[in-house]
Amino acid sequence: MDFHLIQEAFAMAPPQNGQGGGNPLVAFLPLIIIFGIFYFLLIRPQQKRAKEHQNFLANLKKGDEVVTNGGVIGKIVGLTEDVVTLEIAEKVRVKVLRNSIAGSVTAKN
Repeated sequence: MDFHLIQEAFAMAPPQNGQGGGNPLVAFLPLIIIFGIFYFLLIRPQQKRAKEHQNFLANLKKGDEVVTNGGVIGKIVGLTEDVVTLEIAEKVRVKVLRNSIAGSVTAKN
């Protein structure tokens, strides 16, 4: 078998589109753009809200009116590191975890 003729046949063949020595960055460019869009539209705002909520929880004090994740509205009458005591009616107090406080009643969202 004459390998010289095979090499000439490959050399005369038209180039194959989409194969070969293209820039690999161009192939990943759409993926990089999609990740950038997801980061700026979804991930970054969610991280910002989570950070603001953590700051809110850290700055709770007695007398603040808050709402829990369950929808219970009450005034803070006691605080520990993890537990908040809420007065939801006169002489009716409940203890909830600090993480279950959704927000302030007076805050405008």
